Amino acid sequence: MNTNTHRIFISSMSAIVVASLVGIIYTGISYYQVDIDQRYFHDSHNEFKPSGIVGHGLGIFGTFFMLFGVFIYMARKRTKIMSRLGILKYWLEFHIFLCTLGPILIVFHTAFKFGGIVAVSFWSMVAVALSGVIGRFIYLQIPKTIEGRAMSLAEIEDYKTNIKNELKENYAISDQFLNILDSEASSNTSRLSLIRKHLKDLQLKKKDRRKIIKLCKSELAINKRIKRLELMQKLFEYWHVVHLPFAIIMIVIMIVHVGVTILFGYRWIF
Repeated sequence: MNTNTHRIFISSMSAIVVASLVGIIYTGISYYQVDIDQRYFHDSHNEFKPSGIVGHGLGIFGTFFMLFGVFIYMARKRTKIMSRLGILKYWLEFHIFLCTLGPILIVFHTAFKFGGIVAVSFWSMVAVALSGVIGRFIYLQIPKTIEGRAMSLAEIEDYKTNIKNELKENYAISDQFLNILDSEASSNTSRLSLIRKHLKDLQLKKKDRRKIIKLCKSELAINKRIKRLELMQKLFEYWHVVHLPFAIIMIVIMIVHVGVTILFGYRWIF
């Protein structure tokens, strides 16, 4: 998947989420605005109540999207069969898409009425969604391979070495020049300014200077991420302690809720 295709992919998923939210609000706002104890008398009550054709349908699709989003991503991460299917970060984005759309549908399925054991599942879902946003931020701070796998410190150091070797071998860059990249006495902006100044003194083509600047920017960026790598990895471990238990609670109660509704004879259009 190239950059343009990836952008279209992300934009399409975002558009679906926004369109779904706007569509539900547009069609049901008159019902959802009514006080809960007065909704029974609303003309659309039979459609938008949790067991109605619209409300029940939102619950079914929301549940399916969340469960599918969770288990397909887990399967991609943990099974050999799916380990080579696509880049992991794209699967993560698809997981986030389904686990964003699903809770939105579930919220409207409940018609904003929460109670009993289902309330535990609902607030667990909220906790999972919010922690997912935080986890996404932490995940983005961890350097990745091209396949989307988190890089180890050794891999990052190898990546740094490869950049420096390329600068030395292809462009005859001196060690004195490279020391600017490792200097911690100034900011990245200051270091880039010094690098550009040094490059002006070298007899290089404009195309080569651009390539060197690009490599230097990669080096500076990876240096910055190395400093944060250990912290982010620890935060990611703590994040799992919050995210996974709430996800398990949500799924277990959700399955119980679905089982009870079927047991009591609630049916949708089938």
